[in-house]
Amino acid sequence: MASAHRHLDLEARALLTRLDLVKPFALHETMVPAANVPLPAQVAVERFLMDGRKAVRAMIRGFRVWLRQPGGQRASAAQAQRRFSLVRLRFNAALTQFDIFADAFSQRSEHDTGTWLSGLDVAAADALALPGYYDAPPLVCYLDRGLGAAIRRARTRLPGGARNPVAIVRIPRERMVGSGIASSLIHEVGHQASALLGLIESLRPVLRGLQSSGPGGSMWQLWERWISEILSDFWSVARLGIAATTGLMGVVSLPPAFVFRINLDDPHPFPWIRVRLSCAMGDALYPHPQWGRLSALWASFYPPETLDNARRELLGRLEASMPGFVALLLNHRPKALRGASLREVMDTDRRQPARLAALRETWRRAPNLMARTPPTLAFAVIGQARADGVMTPEEESRLVAGLLRHWALRSNLNASAACAEVSAPRPFAPAT
Repeated sequence: MASAHRHLDLEARALLTRLDLVKPFALHETMVPAANVPLPAQVAVERFLMDGRKAVRAMIRGFRVWLRQPGGQRASAAQAQRRFSLVRLRFNAALTQFDIFADAFSQRSEHDTGTWLSGLDVAAADALALPGYYDAPPLVCYLDRGLGAAIRRARTRLPGGARNPVAIVRIPRERMVGSGIASSLIHEVGHQASALLGLIESLRPVLRGLQSSGPGGSMWQLWERWISEILSDFWSVARLGIAATTGLMGVVSLPPAFVFRINLDDPHPFPWIRVRLSCAMGDALYPHPQWGRLSALWASFYPPETLDNARRELLGRLEASMPGFVALLLNHRPKALRGASLREVMDTDRRQPARLAALRETWRRAPNLMARTPPTLAFAVIGQARADGVMTPEEESRLVAGLLRHWALRSNLNASAACAEVSAPRPFAPAT
C-alpha cells in the first residue's frame, strides 16, 4: 500500500479507536434514581446513538476495505483523501449528536439540579399532552446560561441528517426555582405542540388571506410573521394562566430601547406588544379584571408616550387589530383537531382565576392534595397566588422545589414499577 493510503488507513483505525471509547450514557453518568431521564427518552436516545455509532463504524470499515481493493489501490492520494474526509465528517457528526444529549444527561448528576430537571421533564410532558390528537414524543430538559429558553424539537434534523428522537428543552438557569420557570418551559413545549398539530401551516394561509382586506392588512402581515412565537405564547397562557404572562414579563423586562425595538426580521413580536398580546389572550381565555391591571402595569413600566409618532402609530394599529386576531387564533379549527377549536381543546375550565384561588385554599386545608395536582395546573395555582399577592417569593420557591422533587420521585417509582412488572419472572402455569 502506498504511503498516502497507509496514512489514511491508520487515520481510519484511529477513528475506530476513538469511536469505541464512546459509551452509552447508562455506563458513565452518575445520578440519583429520581434524577433519571424519563425511560422512554433514555431508550430512544441510547438506541439512536447506538445506531449512529454502528453506521459510522460500518462506514469506516468500508473505507478501509476499499483502500485494499483494486479501485482504492488505483485511486490517487487526493481521491482517497476526499473519500476519507466524508468518513471523518460523518464521524464528527456522530460525536456532535452525542454531545447534544450529553448536555442534557450530565446535569442529572448535579445535586438538587438533577432532581429538579427530572421534575421539569414531568411538567413538560403534562404541558404537551393532548390525548386523542397526537402521540407526544419524549421530552428532556436541561439548564443553560442566558435569559431565553429554546427547544430542539423531536423529529427535526440533527447534525449529520438524522432525525432527533426526543425533544430537548433548554431552560435558563437563572429561572430556577420559581413559577417563572414554567412560563419558559411551556412556551418551548408550545413549539413542539404547534409542529405536531401543524398550526403554523394551517394559520398562515388564513392570515395571508386577510392581508389584502382593507386598510389593516399590514397588521395581519405582522401577526403572520410572528405566528410561530405567538402560538407558543398562547400555549403557555392556556396551560398556566397569568403565570405565563408574569413569567414572560420577567424575561423581556429590558431597557426601553430593547422593549420597543421593532425588528421585522425577528420571529418574536417586540417585547412591548408581546406582553400586551399575552394579556389579551389571557383575558379571552380567562376573563378577569386582573389582565387589564397587568397590561396597564406593563404600560406604566414602558410608557409609549415617550416614543416617536411613527412607533406610537404602529402600536395603536397593532392594538386595534389585536382583539380580532386573538378571536381568530382561539377559534381556529385546524385539520388536526378534527373540528375542534384551539380554545376548546385546552383545559380552561379548571384554570379560571377563581377556581385556581379555590384550589389553593383546598391545598391549605389538605396539603396532600397538592401532590396529586397535574403539574401545569399546580404551576397555574402558584402563579395565580403570586399575582393575587397571597404567596411570597420564598414560599413560591419552596413549593416549586418540593413539587419538582415529588414529580421526579413519582416518575422514577412509576418507571421502576413498570420495569419490574415487565421483567418479573412469571410463575409456572399449572400442568394441564
